[in-house]
Amino acid sequence: MAVEKEQAEPSGESKPSAETDMGRRASSTAPTPSWFTPKRLLIIFCVINLINYVDRGTIASNGVNGSQGTCTKSGTCTAGTGIQGEFNLSNFEDGVLSSAFMVGLLVASPIFASLAKSVNPFRLIGVGLSVWTLAVIGCGFSFNFWSITICRMLVGVGEASFISLAAPFIDDNAPATQKTAWLAIFYMCIPTGYALGYVYGGLVGDYLNWRYAFWVEAILMLPFAVLGFVMKPLQLKGFAPAESNKALAEVETAASQDTDVAVGNGGAASTREEFRDKSSYKPAMVSFATKIWNQFARFLKDMQVLLLEKVYVVNVLGYIAYNFVIGAYSYWGPKAGKNIYNMSNADLIFGGITIVCGILGTLAGGFVLDFMNNTISNAFKLLSVATFLGAVFCFSAFCFKSMYVFLVLFSVGELLVFATQGPVNYISLHCVKPSMRPLSMAISTVSIHIFGDVPSSPLVGVLEDYLDNWRKTALILTAILFPAAGIWFIGVFMHSVDRFNEESEHQVIVTDRSNRTPLLGGKTAETIGSSAEP
Repeated sequence: MAVEKEQAEPSGESKPSAETDMGRRASSTAPTPSWFTPKRLLIIFCVINLINYVDRGTIASNGVNGSQGTCTKSGTCTAGTGIQGEFNLSNFEDGVLSSAFMVGLLVASPIFASLAKSVNPFRLIGVGLSVWTLAVIGCGFSFNFWSITICRMLVGVGEASFISLAAPFIDDNAPATQKTAWLAIFYMCIPTGYALGYVYGGLVGDYLNWRYAFWVEAILMLPFAVLGFVMKPLQLKGFAPAESNKALAEVETAASQDTDVAVGNGGAASTREEFRDKSSYKPAMVSFATKIWNQFARFLKDMQVLLLEKVYVVNVLGYIAYNFVIGAYSYWGPKAGKNIYNMSNADLIFGGITIVCGILGTLAGGFVLDFMNNTISNAFKLLSVATFLGAVFCFSAFCFKSMYVFLVLFSVGELLVFATQGPVNYISLHCVKPSMRPLSMAISTVSIHIFGDVPSSPLVGVLEDYLDNWRKTALILTAILFPAAGIWFIGVFMHSVDRFNEESEHQVIVTDRSNRTPLLGGKTAETIGSSAEP
C-alpha cells in the first residue's frame, strides 16, 4: 500500500513527515464499531456473573445437603452424603472449601488489573473465563479434599479478570442518570446466583451426583470464554486503544528509518550497528526481568495513589465488615436455619428468600441512589442507613423462636442489606480517576475477601464447634453489621470528589519515555494525539 501511495504522489511534492504519516496510519487503523452495544454488554456480563455465583452457591449447598458418615454403638454405619460425606470433611474443612477459591482470586485480581493497561481488557476476560472453565471441570473430577481445594483456588484465578474489569465497562456505557441502577442490575446477580446455586446444587446432588453440577457449569461458561477471544471489544475509558498503540509503534519505526536516511549512512549507520552489536549480548532473561520490574513498579505507584484516597479506604473498610457477615450468611445460613428452626428444606427456603430480597433490594438501592442524585455523599448516606436498619431486622429475627416471625424479619433485613450493592461499588468506581478503576475494583474485591468472607466461613465454623448453639453464633455474626454501618456513616462527612471525568474520554495515560515497553504489548508513548485516536 505504501508503494502505491508513493507512485500516486506527484514527483514535485515532498515526502510526508512522520507526524503526518502518524495521522494517516491511525486513521486507516481506526476500529469499526463493536458488536457489543451497551445493553448487550450488560446482559452478557450479568449472565457471566450469574454463573460465577451459581458456582459459589453450589459449593455452599454442600453445607446443608452434605453430611458425614455416622456409626452407631452397635456397629451399624451409614455412608456420608455430598462432598462433605465423600471426603469425610469436618466443619472447618467444609468452611475452608467454600473459601479456597478466594486464594486464587486475591492473588490474580491485582495482576489482571495491572495488565489491563498493556493488554486488551476483553482478551484478559477471555483468558480468565477459560481458566475458570477448566478449573470447574477439575472440581468435578476431584478425588480428595486437597484436589478439590486446589481446583477451587484455580476457579478464583479465572474469575479474577472478570470481577476487576466488568464493572468499569458497565459504568462507562451506562446512561449518566442510571449508572447506579445498571451497576445494581449487574450486582443483583450475586444474591440471585448464590440462591440459584443452593437450589441447583441440592437438586443435582439429590438426583444425580454433586460432580455433575460442576460439569454443567463449565458447559454454560464455555461460550463466554470463547467470546472473550473472538469478539471485537469496546475500549475501556482512560486507557489507550490497542489500535493506537499499534499505529504509534509503526510510526516510531517509520520515523526512525526516515531519520537514518536523512542523516546518511555514515555516522548513523555505524551507530545503529554498534548499538545492535551491544544489544545482542544482553541476555533475554535480563530484558524480561526488567519488564516485570517495570510492571511491578507501576503497580506499586498506583497502589500508593489508591491507598491515599481516604474516601476509597473508608468505603472498603465498611465493605469488609459487611462482607464478613454476608459471606458467612451465604454459607452457613441454611444450616443455621435447619438447626434453629428445624426447617426441612432450609436450602430451598433460604434460596427463595435470597432470590427475592436480593433482586428487589439490589435494584432498589441502585434506583434510590439515582433518584437521590447519584453522588458519593448520597451513596454513603444510603449505605449507612440501609445497613443499620438491615442489621436491626436481622438481629431481631434470630431472637424469636417462631420460624414464621424469623422469616418475615429476616426477609426485611436482607432486603435492606442488599440495597448496598450498587452504592458501594459506585463509590469505588467514582472516587478514583478512570485509569485506576480496574485496580480499584480489584483491591476492593481482594480486601473484602481476605478480611471478610475468606476468614468468616471457617471462623464461624470454629465458633459453632465451640458454642454448639447456632442461635448464639448467628447473633454474634449479625452484630458485626452495626460497625459496618458506622464506618460508612463516617464517609458522609468526608470531602469527596467524583473523578469520573477527570480524564477525558480519549485521554491516554502518560508513561515514562524510559519505560515505554509494557510487559505484554506494543510500544506506547507519552501521549497520543487526537489524530491517533479512533
